[in-house]
Amino acid sequence: MGPAEERWLEGSVVVVTAGGTREPIDPVRYLGNRSSGKMGNELAVAAARAGARVLLITAAEAQPDLPGVEVTRLSTADEMHAAVRRSLAGARLLIMAAAVADWRPVGVASQKLKKRPGEWTLTLVPTVDILAALRDDPLRQGVFVVGFAAESEDALINAEAKLRDKALDLIVVNDISRAGIGMGADDNEVTVIDAEGVVATIARAPKAQVAAAILRAIRPRL
Repeated sequence: MGPAEERWLEGSVVVVTAGGTREPIDPVRYLGNRSSGKMGNELAVAAARAGARVLLITAAEAQPDLPGVEVTRLSTADEMHAAVRRSLAGARLLIMAAAVADWRPVGVASQKLKKRPGEWTLTLVPTVDILAALRDDPLRQGVFVVGFAAESEDALINAEAKLRDKALDLIVVNDISRAGIGMGADDNEVTVIDAEGVVATIARAPKAQVAAAILRAIRPRL
């Protein structure tokens, strides 16, 4: 592969989301998930190596130095939605690798909630579904959108429904019931699906290799 082929995203803006959002309960507690942001980081690096200007929007706790990647750090689903919308102008590709929390507390306590005897009920409301909100957003026009689905059962069926319902161009699904892959792990194993069905099955490998393989699946469809 020659230098021109290696930098096939030269001149393109690629937006990548990473990490698990944190929905605050009080000044010290939050609702979150196990996402480390590693998969999104590797996708951002792979896109930068392919020549893209990469905008990484991350909720990950720790963020390494990523050469060629512009990083926006945030915490909540609402913040990520706003940051994605701000980044879409002129973008060619959006890769939504973040694990966005599905629920948030109905209210956030201004002071730390003290431990007390007995049960405690926390009322939750849905967070913004970023991909669903983008479906009919004019800012999405002309952007190739790749979603992610972490599933523990009926992985392909659920991923196909998400692809259809949110009008995605591709979806990357991994089975989180399998040990040693997915959230928080160094390895991943994924299936890439479009509206016609499975387009790539990527065997277990370090996430850097999986990221490169995902971009190879995206390339002929972009």
